[in-house]
Amino acid sequence: MGLRAWNLTDPIAHKTLHFLQELLRDYHPRDFTVELWDASRWAPETDQFSRFTWRINHPGALRAALSPRTQLALAEAYIYGDFDIEGDIAGVFPLADYFLGKEWNAKEKLRLSSLLLGLPSRGSFPALRPLSKLHGRLHSRERDRQAVTYHYDVSNEFYQLWLDQNLVYSCAYFKERDNDLDTAQTDKLDYLCRKLRLQAGERLLDIGCGWGGLVLHAAREYGVHALGITLSQPQLEFATERIRRASLSDRCQVRLLDYRELDEPGAYDKVVSVGMVEHVGESRLPEYFSRVFRLLRPGGVFLNHGIGRAGNRPLPDQPTFTDVYVFPDGDLVPIGTTLQAAEGAGFEVCDVENLREHYALTLRHWVRRLENHAEQARRVAGEIKYRIWRLYMAGSAHYFRNGRLDVYQSLLVKSDNGGTRLPLTRRDWYQERALK
Repeated sequence: MGLRAWNLTDPIAHKTLHFLQELLRDYHPRDFTVELWDASRWAPETDQFSRFTWRINHPGALRAALSPRTQLALAEAYIYGDFDIEGDIAGVFPLADYFLGKEWNAKEKLRLSSLLLGLPSRGSFPALRPLSKLHGRLHSRERDRQAVTYHYDVSNEFYQLWLDQNLVYSCAYFKERDNDLDTAQTDKLDYLCRKLRLQAGERLLDIGCGWGGLVLHAAREYGVHALGITLSQPQLEFATERIRRASLSDRCQVRLLDYRELDEPGAYDKVVSVGMVEHVGESRLPEYFSRVFRLLRPGGVFLNHGIGRAGNRPLPDQPTFTDVYVFPDGDLVPIGTTLQAAEGAGFEVCDVENLREHYALTLRHWVRRLENHAEQARRVAGEIKYRIWRLYMAGSAHYFRNGRLDVYQSLLVKSDNGGTRLPLTRRDWYQERALK
């Protein structure tokens, strides 16, 4: 298998490389380099290309990470520094899929287990603990606020390092694959507005408005009166200042509010929610859609944009890295489950679009931009947070590419005695319009 530059003076390094050779016997092409704590190296199968370097930083790292054979253990080995990944981190995920999905026969399992147990244990390294500690009843208002605070309150400066100029933290819309991120995110904001068919003077509610990019765009370009709500105090402060600087305070506002605290029947012509439904929880979907249905006037439109688990992908049987370290209490459900809850609340489903490939492209941009600002990101958020976000975004791109995750825009209507007030075709969604 092309073993090279072995440092045979360290018997543990020799055992580690031998174990890896057996573990990856059927993994081809192996396009990465392995480097150990003593500078021993195992070159890739090809002389021409090494996609990344997997650096194993101490003798006990492999046994600690691989003995549980879980995604979480592998992720923790990276985020806490047992492993380093230099180069294209996206290349790690096919390797992880191989390890977690490979079925070895009894003889192979026995041999691999014996080799792994022959390596040192973790020793004096501290036990790993999740960074998120939420309290209270699942998906209660207080606990949801804690979950949002954990993820979004890293710092505005951290997100500014790698998001686009509008600070849009959701799937962009690429009219061309090579469009830059700023262009794709501006096109996404406008695509949402065209799908909603916003008209001047209408009242728009944005549930989970983030840093205010969409409400600002809708107020400035379409003349609507827009209210955005968020559970993040730093987002509120940032969005409010952006609105003030844009001189749009008379038509645009952001409030610190849970969607369940809104009680204005029929107050809104249009409602949009982008990347928030993942935090609602499957058990709360009926309440979520019923609340939005109540807020809309008859004939009103709701555009719900959210990530879903592919319908043919079973629920994980144990907590994932993302569950524990990225989106605590997040709940990704198949689109069929989401639409069933929407219809149960009274909505008519008028359109569903999957933007899965767009999200893979978006995440690739985010990862590159984060890596390009690694030093500042570590200064602002710390080493562990930098590693968590780098790993989660690269992994998400992998799952969107291979179809394990989807992201849907669902256009839902509160019909008015059977009338939807929508055009018969989608032609207007794709008509180019000059932005102000």
